[in-house]
Amino acid sequence: MTIAADLLRDAAVRLEAAGVEEARRDARLLLAEALGVEAHRLILEPQTEVPQAVADRFERFVAARADRLPVSRILGRREFWGLSFRLSPATLDPRPDSETLVEAVLKAFPDRNAPLRVLDFGTGTGCLLLAVLSEYPAASGLGIDKAEDAVATASANAADLGLSSRAAFRTGDWGQGLEGAFDIILSNPPYIEAEVVPALAPEVARHDPLLALAGGADGLDAYRALMSHAARLLAPQGHVFLELGQGQEKDVAEIAASCGLQRHTAHADLAGIVRCLELVAVNG
Repeated sequence: MTIAADLLRDAAVRLEAAGVEEARRDARLLLAEALGVEAHRLILEPQTEVPQAVADRFERFVAARADRLPVSRILGRREFWGLSFRLSPATLDPRPDSETLVEAVLKAFPDRNAPLRVLDFGTGTGCLLLAVLSEYPAASGLGIDKAEDAVATASANAADLGLSSRAAFRTGDWGQGLEGAFDIILSNPPYIEAEVVPALAPEVARHDPLLALAGGADGLDAYRALMSHAARLLAPQGHVFLELGQGQEKDVAEIAASCGLQRHTAHADLAGIVRCLELVAVNG
């Protein structure tokens, strides 16, 4: 038997050498997963004995993390809005910053019993759509993604969360061929300048899908592509919520204005960066 504290100490040294921030925390999460226990138990019981088979599994996890595979992808899941979401190679790893969009929706639509229709462009794991539906029990929604694997992953997440009866997912190119009117339109589109992507943290550049990251030369291609669809599909009194990169608010608002949408509110994330632009119809 090996002692948990010894494994954690050695793993943290390896991860720090590989440039991993919060190496000790990541090592603890990975060992907890290998043991099948809650991570806090390893703090309370550092002398926990670890069978060799578990130690071998932990070693594989640590090697992957040292290669800068994110903990969430090693575990195969990520918590978002207090819900657990499966990941796949075709999905973006949900970020806490994206919760800003969910918070913005709750402010704009205070009636939690409203029978809202929700549309999510570039749904990925389905985290935005499913988080919103979890807050509105009478709402239903549709998630669109270009990647079939992402659609399959989002569908599985809906089933896991008991939301399959109110959430549908399909492949598509933004709003092409889509009809109807939606009260809430969400999107976390690719908004990073293409030339910047290779310089991102290895956890992102190597392991998040390029389709979900790169937004063209200026980072704005996806907004240009989706905005006319958002305007056409928005119900009267509806709102559009778009995630933004830092410093993109003015440019995205101008693209929206050219399609008949206007800035309603901008919402900052916990770091004070404008992360969500809320739009309404000019004549809405």
